[in-house]
Amino acid sequence: MGQDYYAVLGLGRGAAAADIKAAYRKLALKSHPLKCKEPWAARRFRELAEAYDVLSNPMTKGIYDKFGEEGLKGGIPLEFGSDNPWTVGYVFHNNPDKVFQEFFGGDNPFAEFFAEDGSELILPFGGLRGRGAMKQDPPIVRDLYLSLEDLFYGCTKKIKLSRRVMNEDGQTSAIRDKILTIEVQPGWKQGTRVTFEKEGDQGPNVIPADITFVVREKPHPRFKRTDDNLAYVATVPLGKALVGCSVDVRTLDGRLLNVPINDIVDPKYCKVVPGEGMPLLRDPRRKGDLLIYFDIRFPKKLTPDKKMLLKSALLS
Repeated sequence: MGQDYYAVLGLGRGAAAADIKAAYRKLALKSHPLKCKEPWAARRFRELAEAYDVLSNPMTKGIYDKFGEEGLKGGIPLEFGSDNPWTVGYVFHNNPDKVFQEFFGGDNPFAEFFAEDGSELILPFGGLRGRGAMKQDPPIVRDLYLSLEDLFYGCTKKIKLSRRVMNEDGQTSAIRDKILTIEVQPGWKQGTRVTFEKEGDQGPNVIPADITFVVREKPHPRFKRTDDNLAYVATVPLGKALVGCSVDVRTLDGRLLNVPINDIVDPKYCKVVPGEGMPLLRDPRRKGDLLIYFDIRFPKKLTPDKKMLLKSALLS
């Protein structure tokens, strides 16, 4: 079933918007890494942020409620015949602090962290000043667009980065280039994140930001990826849909598959071809499946003789 965002917030699936806000407020304050020093706090804080990000948006919540995490992140089919018959999958930006700040706005959510005499108990969040400690710049997130072929075979991507670097005197800086190398593994999925720690701009009393690249799949002219499977839409006339046919599919590695269709093809029919999908990340020797869906073309007109033949064949 995938991730249960309602369970992350301690809610049932019938939770209203007010319940979702209240649950996030309570749990995010409790699990914020500035307050909770347990080793799991950062991971829990991120899970809460992603759950709230999905459930607080009526569009993503509606898709998740109907299709689950797989449909939300992998995209869902729209009407066949359109230029893009699939929605774009949801990808969390992986910045839980952004969700936290947008939720509380200008309020000070950490007022409870101060003693009655006003003395500070813990470093506050957001706009309040720290005690001279160095702070790391927020992470820089960039999209990394890859074709299905890149994700099928794996590849090496080199990205030129221009950043500000401190000179030896520790006071002045200069712009210098650096090449970041990303080794794309066969089977990577949309949303895969690659982080280069502290590769952002340098500055005095500043910890450089991490740079994170998020994999985005480029649209493909023939396939739509669904997890480890590949979906393909074949157009067939009504007659062949009823009596059988074969479908030619050119695979990502250039082979031409001739797939016999012996069943009656209705609008919901799907032909599964095992082992012709994307490589599995943990074992690239194995692959997902090819899912062939059908766009059935009806004739625009029929002669009286053909109508009689159809009546005789279908209504007898």
